[in-house]
Amino acid sequence: MDQAQIEIQVLGSLSQISAQDWDACACPEAVDGGRPMDPFTTHRFLSALEESGSVGAGTGWQPQYLTAYLDGMMIAAAPLYAKSHSQGEYIFDHNWAHAYERAGGRYYPKLQVAVPFTPATGRRFLVRPGYEGVGQSALLQGMVQLAADNNVSTVHVTFCTEAEAQVGQEIGLMHRTTQQFHWLNDGYSDFDDFLAALSSRKRKTLRKERRQANDFGGTIQTFSGDELRPEHWDAFWMFYQDTGARKWGSPYLTRQFFEIAHEVMADDMALVLAERNGVYVAGALNFIGRETLFGRYWGCIEHHPCLHFELCYYRAIDLAIAEGLRRVEAGAQGEHKLARGYMPTQTHSLHWVGDPGFADAIARYLEAEREAIDQEIELLTDYGPFKKVDVEEQQ
Repeated sequence: MDQAQIEIQVLGSLSQISAQDWDACACPEAVDGGRPMDPFTTHRFLSALEESGSVGAGTGWQPQYLTAYLDGMMIAAAPLYAKSHSQGEYIFDHNWAHAYERAGGRYYPKLQVAVPFTPATGRRFLVRPGYEGVGQSALLQGMVQLAADNNVSTVHVTFCTEAEAQVGQEIGLMHRTTQQFHWLNDGYSDFDDFLAALSSRKRKTLRKERRQANDFGGTIQTFSGDELRPEHWDAFWMFYQDTGARKWGSPYLTRQFFEIAHEVMADDMALVLAERNGVYVAGALNFIGRETLFGRYWGCIEHHPCLHFELCYYRAIDLAIAEGLRRVEAGAQGEHKLARGYMPTQTHSLHWVGDPGFADAIARYLEAEREAIDQEIELLTDYGPFKKVDVEEQQ
């Protein structure tokens, strides 16, 4: 297929693209009414971010959706943003920005292919089935050309799939690896079945934590779909504000985001809430994909022993097993997840740097970083809570 036949457009709002066209590229696996691989690149999620003011003017995330058309049909798209800072990304380049500017360069604005505020692995080059090769190539070349034409310092593609990282490397982009902690479902029938795979000491620890958490003096429930009510979001907004203020200075998402998400994404979410004396005191929000449960936000107004572990990690495992999901992604950072069965997992990003000298320095840095990440994953895996091979343990 002639690459010259493809038309590249940059659009400033998702309202300029129909949900049908976007989702035909973003989640073709959901055309039969099933779940997308992840809900974060769907038209409804990205539109909720935009319509709620969570991205756009004044946020440092200016939409520049990259689209590719062939004979008038959209065959590929990417969630591209012009960034005036490096917040809300979770694969950070702060040191790169400081070094670039100390050398007299202008690092911002930069271009970012990502789902804002969402450290979840997923497809970033969204392609209509049947156009995989040409569509992906058009997006990759289009974003680099856009950066070069506008004298933009860098382009970053964060939390892409490993397959996308390989394709990006083949055309000359730099590959970066980082790590998260994911729980993998080894066909467990229930939580006790999962516990049976752990060493005796770790198994006892997890059981103790669950007892402590559930003895906080209240009840814990999970709400999804039609079970979700406006009062649930009122409570969760308080939790989210508290966490956002402590972690980032101010919350990334606006209150309106949760209102819109309630209208258009209720079936994509599972909200775990702890209630005591008629008041919701803590909560954890998960998004549900086709194979993965994505733990996203946690907050509380009362502190109780192990309640965080119960709502964020153990209830997520319960839900994943019940739904037959293959994994739980519990967000960025947190080595404390290791002891709770969440194992180190490689994540991927791609980077383009316009300045040749700076690009060479970044390439050397990334090579050393990849080696360090590989060693860390190997070391942490050895410290995991699971039984060692060929070791029989008594409960």
